[in-house]
Amino acid sequence: MRFQPLDFIQVNFEINRQMVSRALQWLDPQPDERVLDLFCGLGNFTLPLARCAGEVVGIEGVGALTRRGVENAELNTLDNVQFYAADLNEEIINQPWAQGGFNKILLDPPRSGALQAVRSIASFNAKKIVYVSCNPATLARDAGALTQLGYHLTKACVMDMFPDTDHVESMAVFERDA
Repeated sequence: MRFQPLDFIQVNFEINRQMVSRALQWLDPQPDERVLDLFCGLGNFTLPLARCAGEVVGIEGVGALTRRGVENAELNTLDNVQFYAADLNEEIINQPWAQGGFNKILLDPPRSGALQAVRSIASFNAKKIVYVSCNPATLARDAGALTQLGYHLTKACVMDMFPDTDHVESMAVFERDA
């Protein structure tokens, strides 16, 4: 993947590789599924998801990163992925890219979490959500909201992104109650 010096990327290559692998394993995207990647950046999870899913839509608040995502999709010859810039603190359900719904969703928000996005995506009725978080407090808050919306936590793990600090990445899987 190509990126510019001021673009956000995960700098711990090995832990990032493990996170992407685990996200793919847990989300288990299928060729007939449409997957939504919120807070997608330049495609860290979006592009690997596109190798498995029928269609992937990546949404990011920073337009420069979505443009880089498009470039990276072209570089990797992936034609089943689209990137859009949108404010994920606003209502997203009526956006043109949201029409048709999604089978599965990946969230990788900033430290502030994804509360508004979580509230919006409930109407997609996705059967599975993988949430990647750099802040356990906002993950816990957003997990509470997902629970209230009919999802339950089925798996979770922590990855030590920077071993000499207290910074960890948390990952959690939420599935829709039957």
